[in-house]
Amino acid sequence: MTVRTVLKMGDPLLLQVARPVERFDTDELHCLLADMRDTMHALSGAGLAAPQIGVSLRVVIFGVGANPRYPQAEEIPYTVLINPHLEPIGADMEDGWEGCLSVPGMRGLVPRFAHIHYRGFDPLGVPIERTVSGFHARVVQHETDHLNGILYPTRIRDLRNFGFNEALFPGQVLLDE
Repeated sequence: MTVRTVLKMGDPLLLQVARPVERFDTDELHCLLADMRDTMHALSGAGLAAPQIGVSLRVVIFGVGANPRYPQAEEIPYTVLINPHLEPIGADMEDGWEGCLSVPGMRGLVPRFAHIHYRGFDPLGVPIERTVSGFHARVVQHETDHLNGILYPTRIRDLRNFGFNEALFPGQVLLDE
């Protein structure tokens, strides 16, 4: 098990657009995915993007089962999504509180498309295509933003809805996403 260090906001790599994966089913790709999975699980995350662990490739993983950090969240199947492409379905937006392993100890109210269609590839290069909504759509948009050099604080409309967990939610124990 290899738990990698997660880069923090301010690291220049997190502001770069990640490179597409050109070769699937390689030892290097499988090692990267194993490290990402181990890191995400060790930190009880809902998702993780390769740039967060210092690898500028268009690779995200996500999935939520029974998770103490997301007790009300719907289950999301564990997914490896490579070279993702997202399309909003309609213009409906939903505000939701987000955190991030790269922005530890903080939360912000972030607008996201309520319904999206996404496609990409699995580690073997097999196409993946899904239409999702709710928390699933939010997680995919958050993780894919990392591939485009975007951290969630830049999406917050009103900075009065951004702050430290203990100030925004006194008495609640919140872990970073």
